[in-house]
Amino acid sequence: MKTPVVILGVTGSIAAYKAADIASRLVKEGCEVHVVMTSAAERFITPLTLQTLSRNEVVSPAAAQRADWKPIHIDLADRASLLLIAPATANAIAELALGLAGHPLAEIALATRAPLLLAPAMNGNMWQHPATQQNVLTLKNRGAKVVGPADGLLACGYEGTGRMAEPSDIMGAVKEILFPSTL
Repeated sequence: MKTPVVILGVTGSIAAYKAADIASRLVKEGCEVHVVMTSAAERFITPLTLQTLSRNEVVSPAAAQRADWKPIHIDLADRASLLLIAPATANAIAELALGLAGHPLAEIALATRAPLLLAPAMNGNMWQHPATQQNVLTLKNRGAKVVGPADGLLACGYEGTGRMAEPSDIMGAVKEILFPSTL
């Protein structure tokens, strides 16, 4: 069986710390993991943490240049078995729905033919806003899968829907996509 290649997109949310656990779990499942961070994500978790856990260099806007002929975003898009974005902020979801490509993660999302799995994380009012709901529906209509968000205490102090799903729930969704015959 071919080793699944998971692109783990990390966007700018307090929930970015959970990406370390997800990267570790993906590696333990036998996946080849490549982390792609937005600039905003780097304010919440360091690339070094995710590089160490994924065992691969982290791609970020500042580090997206590569010396060989094939751009890194195309190389990763071509190799991906799954594009998992956890956490997926309202901004990232909007960019994906609109097809914007202003940074490596969005470029990979446009270039890959791999399944897309989103784990939203945001304030409950942002999650429930009609624009966010429409963007999520647009992505689902294109085949994206969504896990969460969960209910609970949010980092902003609100109680409600908006917490990123727990890593174990995200991994359950990953396994449904990558290993459906083993469930």
